[in-house]
Amino acid sequence: MADSKRVKEQKAFDETKLGVKGLVDAGITKVPRIFHHPHDNTKITKKYTTPPVIDLTNIHEDPRARKRVVESVRDASETYGFFQIVNHGIPVSILNQMKDGVLSFFEQDNEVKKKFYTREPKPFMYYSNIKLYTAIAATWKDSFLCNMAPIPPKPEDLPIVCREILLKYLNQVKKLGNILFELLSEALGLNPNYLRDYGCADGLYAFGHYYPVCPEPELTLGTIKHSDVVFLTVLLQDHVGGLQILHKDMWIDVPPVDGALVVNIGDFIQLITNDKFKSVQHRVQAKNAEPRVSIASFFGTLNHQSTKTFGPIKKLLSNDNPPKYRETTISEFVHHYATKCADGTSPLKHYRI
Repeated sequence: MADSKRVKEQKAFDETKLGVKGLVDAGITKVPRIFHHPHDNTKITKKYTTPPVIDLTNIHEDPRARKRVVESVRDASETYGFFQIVNHGIPVSILNQMKDGVLSFFEQDNEVKKKFYTREPKPFMYYSNIKLYTAIAATWKDSFLCNMAPIPPKPEDLPIVCREILLKYLNQVKKLGNILFELLSEALGLNPNYLRDYGCADGLYAFGHYYPVCPEPELTLGTIKHSDVVFLTVLLQDHVGGLQILHKDMWIDVPPVDGALVVNIGDFIQLITNDKFKSVQHRVQAKNAEPRVSIASFFGTLNHQSTKTFGPIKKLLSNDNPPKYRETTISEFVHHYATKCADGTSPLKHYRI
């Protein structure tokens, strides 16, 4: 498409404030050109096993159970960069209510929903395609963003339809994050409180995603190939599926598991562990069966400036393992991603020594 025509279509789409769901509700049968993605020649395979499912039962009471979990977390973080957890302490009823809350927000009355549509930083934002005007192509999803920490939102800033469950769920995720950072610290041979004290759990924000039914899923993507520019991600996905990770140069599925949460290593954990733990690229396929919802909770900061720098942890370095990255702030790292990585490339390459 000519640039002028693309920009015109992007603006027309944005100004509806109805997102991709608005296109589907209007009865389109063809995916608009601004959503067309270049063909990915990477193979999709069922050959390799999927990321492991790790059971957190009794990790606080049984030292042997905790040791097994720490070993599993270490292996998954080195090999896949992804794993799923069950018996994590968040009741299944809350998980189900949160999925219903995401669905309810996006399927509520359009005039109510449109009041939250914005691209200006706010405690709660609804929009479609955060990189609508800069990405190679738009993605087949609508999103909301909720900033939870270090500055929690006021209840009145959140939509009534999901206000209560959003606060309840994210408070539970914040507690779970402390446990996960303990396990990751131990997996690195460090004091259990090391990563938390280092600042990895200071920030938390969440994206609720709605992936409408797509008439031509082979032409577009729900989420482009990318890695997460945070420390750690905790994802709640529904039963529809579509999440894939890049493993051994092939796409493999991360199938939905009842009652499970998906955990993945972010770029900042790879940076501070000096490549011991891996932040891997992942994507979400578009589907033509039924809408998909998810909520991804990110341990990192967004729209909160800080001068604190992060670099490879000195306790993990040696003559045989010198630092591979220079120090950076979260703000600088995220800015580089937002302005220089339109194709989903990780900013990590830019910070290599």
